[in-house]
Amino acid sequence: MKKTLDRKQFLQLSGFGAATLLASGIGASALTGCTSREASSTSSSQASFRTNEVIVTMTTSSEPAYGFDPLYSWGCGEHVHEPLIQSTLFTTNAELEFVNDLATAYHCSEDGLTWTFDIRDDVTFTDGEPLTASDVAFTINGINANEAAEADLSMVDEAIATSDTRVELHLNKPFNALLYTLAVIGIVPEHAYNAQTYGENPIGSGRYLLEQWDRGEQVILRANPDYYGEAPLMERVIVLFMEEDASLAAATAGLSDVSYTAATLVDSARVAGYDVLNCASVDSRGISLPTIAAGSIKEDAGEACAAGNDVTCDLALRRAVNFAVDRQAMIDNVLNGYGTQAFSVSDGMPWYNPAMEVAFDQAAARHAMEEGGWLLGSDGIYEREGMRASFSCYYAASDSVRQALAHEFANQMAEVGIEVTPVGSSWSRDENGLYARQYTDPVLWGWGANSPVELYTLHYGPSSGNYACYESAEVDAHLDAALAATTVEESYPEWQAAQWDGQNGFAPQGSASWVWLCNVDHLYFKREGLIVAEQKPHPHGHGWSLVNNVDRWYWEEESSN
Repeated sequence: MKKTLDRKQFLQLSGFGAATLLASGIGASALTGCTSREASSTSSSQASFRTNEVIVTMTTSSEPAYGFDPLYSWGCGEHVHEPLIQSTLFTTNAELEFVNDLATAYHCSEDGLTWTFDIRDDVTFTDGEPLTASDVAFTINGINANEAAEADLSMVDEAIATSDTRVELHLNKPFNALLYTLAVIGIVPEHAYNAQTYGENPIGSGRYLLEQWDRGEQVILRANPDYYGEAPLMERVIVLFMEEDASLAAATAGLSDVSYTAATLVDSARVAGYDVLNCASVDSRGISLPTIAAGSIKEDAGEACAAGNDVTCDLALRRAVNFAVDRQAMIDNVLNGYGTQAFSVSDGMPWYNPAMEVAFDQAAARHAMEEGGWLLGSDGIYEREGMRASFSCYYAASDSVRQALAHEFANQMAEVGIEVTPVGSSWSRDENGLYARQYTDPVLWGWGANSPVELYTLHYGPSSGNYACYESAEVDAHLDAALAATTVEESYPEWQAAQWDGQNGFAPQGSASWVWLCNVDHLYFKREGLIVAEQKPHPHGHGWSLVNNVDRWYWEEESSN
């Protein structure tokens, strides 16, 4: 049995927690739009929850600014996930292997410049019109024509439907990593697409329909009764957008089934009737270390930006920094143990090179400094030719975990004679903003994806994401060769060689252009009795990636007494 809560009932049920929720912007429409499981009068955790819907909380930044439109940012961009409302050419499984969805087959030409996809012929959009290869071409070309699109398909010159069931992608350079992007780009209907209205009223062919969207509050998805694939087990998905304290209050009040939380809260705020769901991630925290001298210039989207740092451009110092990081101490002290050591932006992925790993060794750090000509000063900080081994480390001031990591990093560096000053800032391009400092100062970033493309973004010489300004013809050649492979499996050795090929690479024993700290576990309070399907590694971002396979979630049957 289900019932709808009005505001008075919500306040009575959840007490203080409701005040937190309301203060966080979850208004009456969100509360009345949600359905509560029938609860006892004594404790919401004693409720009987045997329905075919689930209520999930997500960060406020998880709400798509342009709505549910893949031609803008839905499912793609910085925080990638399966679009649910739309179908994709294929998806990836827990092992990050490709699984066909709309595509029945695909192959690449020998020169790496033409990808051909065969499309199934039994799929219809929710308005009853058939989905054809023309819709695929329209979607891909539409993304490239939209300056506001977050998906990067710039390597595609044109998509052409050669029949109703075949589409060709003509590239301007070999770039097989586009397959990972295509795995999260939802296909929209050419006949019914309107850039002004589609985001609020999406027509798709995916597992779910958009039932309701209250901006700033909630989204309700309902299973698509005409879905061509296996019918979703979870028929209704309700997503509440809220801040961290409100997410905790929702679980405490028994008003959510899955509530995201942070490592700093999870142990001190255990909730009766809920388990902790710990999802492994490639949500990496790392610090870029500019490799060129101050006064240099870096091109970013045609704009000349200040670049370089006279301290971090020293190779000996960068290698010393990598030796001096006690990653496990950071995980224990900052993440309460909920994380793993990070040595790259792709730890544990099929394209990862174990040569990126470096042991915590303060003696080796000091040795590297002294081999590089640095001398320990009377104040305990190394100096060389009148320059102190001292730099600032910028981080997003709004992120308490990054703040704690930056200060822990500074403390650890001080132990080996390197002075680091943490500086909290905003994501802006003003004088002290993070983006104004991206090429001149070390910045504590969050990266990570279920794709090797970030190896390219962060390390390819001309890339605007190459914050360390590291340039190596040998590394660029490995990255180009990886993208030129006609299958992604063939690309793995080249991705690994770009990290370290025995002589060149951005590994700690090479250019050491980054110092990676940890991968942050994604943590949730999950109601007992809810079975969450196996998760693939979560990428950067704490939102929709959790529900990639929500159609396979289900509630355990209540045991008979």
